Amino acid sequence: MPVPLYPLLLAPIYKEKVWGGRGLKELGRVLPGGSETMIGESWELADLSVTNPSGGGGEAARSVIRNGPLSKRTFGDVVREFGPVVTGTMKLSPDGSFPLLLKYLDARENLSVQVHPSEAYAAEHPDVHLKSEAWYVVAAEPGAKIYRGLVAGVDPERFQVAAQNGSVEALLRSEPVEPGQCIYLPSGTVHALGGGVLVAEVQTASDTTFRIFDWGRTGRELHIHEALACIDFTVTAPETVDFKEVAAGDGDWAMRPLVSCEHFQMHEWTALGTVPHTFVSGELSVLMVASGSGIITWGEAERRTLMVETGDTVVLPAGLASAEVHAKLDLTLLEIAPPRTN
Repeated sequence: MPVPLYPLLLAPIYKEKVWGGRGLKELGRVLPGGSETMIGESWELADLSVTNPSGGGGEAARSVIRNGPLSKRTFGDVVREFGPVVTGTMKLSPDGSFPLLLKYLDARENLSVQVHPSEAYAAEHPDVHLKSEAWYVVAAEPGAKIYRGLVAGVDPERFQVAAQNGSVEALLRSEPVEPGQCIYLPSGTVHALGGGVLVAEVQTASDTTFRIFDWGRTGRELHIHEALACIDFTVTAPETVDFKEVAAGDGDWAMRPLVSCEHFQMHEWTALGTVPHTFVSGELSVLMVASGSGIITWGEAERRTLMVETGDTVVLPAGLASAEVHAKLDLTLLEIAPPRTN
């Protein structure tokens, strides 16, 4: 089996959700089912041996490579066979799986108000896992918003009463969103993605969610007791990386840092001209094509190419010497990389 020194194009895994829609067609996708099939999530990079029944359906979720010599193999299998040649310094999960889960979310309706396990809760409950995540807004309808954090003065007792009587919304911070914004949600943050928003989501590889309030929908379990043990009641004004910030450029490309946390780094790259951008390897990078199209070229002895379009997700293995991205049409990329070590 050849060493995987080429860009790995991944196939999406679709998940039906009660709050989902058909908006992922805007990414050029041919979605499964008919107009009545509500697709809420497209898992772009997944390496989970098991998923939460209420989140991922309970079964394993492993992304499949769809190009080159490794086509039809799962990305996780390639990670475990070739190790650092693919992952570089990215620290794998204790079970040897890839530590991040990348998605697109299409919210036709509000997602449930929820929180993910805190570090302390996960340490005491081996069956759940820490989950921090970031949303990059790809598209948003006029007036669309998200919910994140709590208004000042909310304590556990007040929140528990509101959760039990269905008045949680009054305790949540809401904020309007526009394309290009990035919102980081560390574990312990109460949040909900609002209807009319399509985001790219980068998160630690866990789908454990404690649902607090479901906007009047019935039939889905709530986890108020667990949520109260995880909520960080001290954070009331989290930061947002706004799309209007000035980006640092290298000529024909603009780079905007979005997230730098203990789990991953996330940058936005926007093509401003025709000069290609070189991603120098030595470390794994995952590229999510948020908009536009381009051509990735690589190889020293023989130059090879891969066409990418809106919605594609590509892994650049750490052992790939370099790869150039040539923009063809209004190209914006999200680059996800291992966390800084210094």
